[in-house]
Parts: sequence; structure tokens; C-alpha cells
Amino acid sequence: MTFDSRDRNPPLEACAGRRHPRLAAPTRREWLRAGGLGALGVSLPALFRAESAAAVAAKGSSFGRAKSCVLLFLSGGPPQHDTFDPKPDAPIEVRGTIGSIRSSVPGLHVSELLPRTAKQMHRVALIRSMTTDIHSHSTSGAYMLSGYVPPSKAENVPPSAQDWPSLAAAVGALNPNPDSPLSSVILPGLIYNNGNINWPCQTAGFMGPTWQPQVLKCDPAAEKVRIEGLAFADGMSPLRLRDRMALRETIEQQRQAIEGSPAAAEFDLMHQRAYDLLHSEASRDALDLERELETTRDRYGRSAFGQSVLMARRLVEAGVRLVQVNWSREADDSTGSPMWDTHQNNEKSLRERLCPRFDQAFDALLADLTASGLLDETLVVVMGEFGRTPKINKSGGRDHWGSVFSVALAGAGIDGQVIGASDKIGAFPDDRPVRPPDLAATILHLLGIDPRHEFMDLIQRPRLVTDGGVPLREIVGA
Repeated sequence: MTFDSRDRNPPLEACAGRRHPRLAAPTRREWLRAGGLGALGVSLPALFRAESAAAVAAKGSSFGRAKSCVLLFLSGGPPQHDTFDPKPDAPIEVRGTIGSIRSSVPGLHVSELLPRTAKQMHRVALIRSMTTDIHSHSTSGAYMLSGYVPPSKAENVPPSAQDWPSLAAAVGALNPNPDSPLSSVILPGLIYNNGNINWPCQTAGFMGPTWQPQVLKCDPAAEKVRIEGLAFADGMSPLRLRDRMALRETIEQQRQAIEGSPAAAEFDLMHQRAYDLLHSEASRDALDLERELETTRDRYGRSAFGQSVLMARRLVEAGVRLVQVNWSREADDSTGSPMWDTHQNNEKSLRERLCPRFDQAFDALLADLTASGLLDETLVVVMGEFGRTPKINKSGGRDHWGSVFSVALAGAGIDGQVIGASDKIGAFPDDRPVRPPDLAATILHLLGIDPRHEFMDLIQRPRLVTDGGVPLREIVGA
């Protein structure tokens, strides 16, 4: 059986023996990828049953139009009123003092703090009626990142091995990159609440560590970027590392044969994936921002977010299927509101830090993807876990609000349009409510993954990859 190297869904058995001429990936990794699911209770026939049918069925020109996805997650919850859904006719306590400007789409206005983004809106499908009805960071975020309603709506729910897999994990599992150990990537780290409590649904959940997205923990804004766990130690050459890995693997196999520990097997898998990355030339090159011109790095902005977006672009060029860039906590935040969680000093945070950094990086990403011809085959998604309250509070901030907010999608053949609407004060959907399963279904559809896909969970129950989501017809067609 043969398939083109650009094929989005090559058969797993074809991938298993494939070698990229520049990679020295061990056969063992491929065995783990092909055989690991069986040990986790997920059968390969069930896993790929729907994909085989999808390859034959007529899906329309939008199905699989994107080869990769860059998901920009604005952690903390960006205020819809002050970004993509201004309300100039609302009372001052709702609209605030941030004005709006015209965009490249006639009749569409966005915040005056997004002048570069305004010029790109003819490439953006703007959803103004997104809703989760959850006002907690972690659980509304879990809903947005997985497309599945979380069992609890409480804040600070810790992650669990029973969590529903994230979109990043699903895309990496169902549409892996055959030429690199990187299929789905999260950078520059996972999202967490105060107290270092990670959000649920950021990992592979019950699918197990075989399909865990690769979390590249780093500070991309540093003069020399070092990714935690993926740098050669001083005096350690690739040859010495290979010899050490061979010895360690032999010892580990003997220990596992005696102990039979699943935890030990998972630990071994993490070591193997790090080893693969260190020996993948294409992956190492993509992560090396020093290869970029200084002027290019400046265009994206020297913030952690800007440099993460630049790294995401390089990873997409290297064939990574999905790169999720999380807005990270930064040391220079003097407003008392971490990330986009603007309970106080909302306007100051937006004017001085948040909007300029996003505006610069988003514009640079779309401009570069357009110039290289990759925008037509790259989906770019901008979202947070929820929006902010219609009324500004006594501290000059806006509080948590999951009832309505905005999401933007660009690339993959998408044209400028507005989907849905919020009411006059941006409090609730007024037209065409959109929920996370529908957004997830749209993303998967554009990436060539059937949203009706079924696979078996750990106790052999058939589960859909989305929670009954239907792709948005305005984007994918009928």
C-alpha cells in the first residue's frame, strides 16, 4: 500500500515501517504508537473505523482542507466588549472607554486596541455567540479544550486520568505526523489556576500517555530558548546519549519484566519521546528560534506569547498537526490581573500589555502564513475559556462570564464573516448560539477528522470524538 507524504490520514500500518530520510527515529517508538492503544483498551479497528468510511464518503470541499492547526488560547478569558464585540451604543458602564474601529470587512467593527487585527478581518470568521454557561476558569476551559461538558462546573477541579482527551490529543491520535515524533504540541506550558492546579482536559486523559500532546515547557522570550527536558547536558554528545539510552532501555526492560509496572512503562515512554525529539533534525530546527532573523522575531513581539506564536508557525512548517499556544503568566504583570483575567484594571491591562501583544503576534502569523502560501492549509483559532461580564465592576475590571463571548477562526479557506450575535449589552447570545462541541466538530472537520468518529474507551464503550457536535455550516458548507 502506498500513500503520498502529504496525505492527512495515512493508514497506520503504512506509517509503522516508514522512514523519513532525515530522521533516525527508533522502530520502538513506532511500535509503541501502533501497539500502545491495545494495552490501553482502545482497539485499532474501532479507532480507525470511522476514518476509513470518511475517506470514501463525500465530505465536500471543506473536509480536510487544513493540514495543521494553530490554536491560540488566551488564558484567563478575554473581554468580548473590548476585543471582538464592542458595544458602542451601550451605557458607559458596559461599553467602557475603549472605542471601536472599522475593519477590512464592511460594517464590522472591532476594538481600537486591535488595529492590525482589524486589517486582517477579511480572513476571519468571527463567532460572537460562543457560550458555555460556565463561569469557572478550569471547567469552562476544559469544555472549550475538549468539546465535552465537564462532570463538574466547580473551580479548581484537578485533572484526572479519566478526563476526556483534549482536542490536541485527539488530533495527534487520529491524524499523526508520520515524519516526526511531534504530532500535537502545547507551549510554553500547561494552563493552571492559582496554587499550581492544572486544568482538566489538557492532556490525553483516558486515552493514556501514548497520545499525550508534547508539552514544550520553555520561555520563548529568553535570549537562548531552552526547552525543559529537551536540551543536551553539558558534555553530552548525541552519540553518548544514544549509548546511554540503549543501556538504560535494556535495564528498564529487565526491570519491567520483573515488576510488570504500568507506571514504569509510562515513564519509559516519556523518556523515549524526549530521545526521539533530540534526534529529530526537523523537530530540533523548528524549535530553534535563533534561526529566525532578528527582524522577524521583533515582528511577532518579544513577549512569551509573541515568540510562542513564532515557534508555532515554525512547527506547522515542519508538519506538526496541531500547536496550542497558551497565554502564560508573565513576571512583568503589574496590574494584579494575571493573563486575561482582568478583575481589576481591565483597561490598563488591555491597553498596555494584552491587546498590543496579541494584535502584533496574530497579525504577524497571518501575514507570514499568507506570504508562504500556507494559510489556505492552516487553520488558526483564537479563543479563551470564557468572556467577561457586561458591566465593569468597582475595581475597573470585568469578572468571569461564560454566557457569551467571541471566538475567531482564520485560514483553511475561511472568508471574513460574522457568525451569531450577542445581545445589546454583550450578556447573552441573541442569535445562533454556538457551543464547544460544535466548535470542536468544525475544527476536526477542517482537519480531515470525522466529528462522528467512534472509538472505544477504557471500559469498551463506544464514544464519539465530540459530544454530538455539528460543524458550523457557515464555515464548512452544507
